[in-house]
Amino acid sequence: QVQLVESGGGLVQAGGSLRLSCAASGRTFSTYTMSWFRQAPGKEREFVAAVSWSGGSTNYADSVKGRFTISRDNAKNTLYLQMNSLKPTDTAVYYCAARVRGGSVFRSTDYDYWGQGTQVTVSS
Repeated sequence: QVQLVESGGGLVQAGGSLRLSCAASGRTFSTYTMSWFRQAPGKEREFVAAVSWSGGSTNYADSVKGRFTISRDNAKNTLYLQMNSLKPTDTAVYYCAARVRGGSVFRSTDYDYWGQGTQVTVSS
């Protein structure tokens, strides 16, 4: 079992920055692909970014490429998402997720564990 707890969300003005963290329990964090997803009101959950178990490979949604950076610290069992140049369209609940089995990093149904989410609100 893996428990994931997000933090770092909040209210920020457009153009500002936030850093999200996701603390994971369990000794096998370093073996999981980790990702961030987000869900805005009335919309489906969408992929934001993913990082491989070693941190050596990353993927980003086109909408956040160049503005967001995903990273992980396996020694601390923690996943991060640095969000810069935030836009009102980034407003959503952000979730971290862990993928144990195979599948697509872009597909939410291929993830095994989820956090409870943290709200990010960007004002114009």
